[in-house]
Amino acid sequence: MATTKTAPRTFKTSNDLSASVREKMIHLLNQQLADTLDLYSQTKQAHWNVKGPNFYQLHLLFDEHAAHAVAWVDLIAERAVMLGGYATGTVRMSAGNSALEEFPTDITDGMEHVQALVDRWSTYAASTREAIENAEKAGDADTADLFTEISRQVDMDLWFLEAHLQG
Repeated sequence: MATTKTAPRTFKTSNDLSASVREKMIHLLNQQLADTLDLYSQTKQAHWNVKGPNFYQLHLLFDEHAAHAVAWVDLIAERAVMLGGYATGTVRMSAGNSALEEFPTDITDGMEHVQALVDRWSTYAASTREAIENAEKAGDADTADLFTEISRQVDMDLWFLEAHLQG
């Protein structure tokens, strides 16, 4: 998993997790925040530019997936702040820190968009599971639970995408 390039900014908090655990979790959360914002924007990129016989269905599917990702953005950012951290969530911050591969700009066909999204959503699914493990190892059950909640929906969304390529 990539790590954010920005130093963690922290604030005094009465949260009872140790400062070292909170610092690790703030790093982890900001990395997932960058990846989630990037996943959202790449999914919207596909939503806006998809063409072909399955246009309407894929247009709606991609928009639904993007809505899931944008909801996770808020949950992840707010968790970082709850731990006394500073959420690094601008577009520029995310672009500079995302571990996702850039979305191809030379595709328009629906199934090409689906494959590109499968690649990115599967990368995100793996990093989310890694985030669960890292939060558990650090002793932050709440952050692990947040990522577990996200992971369940990521897996479902990935399944919906992959189903278009199977058969």
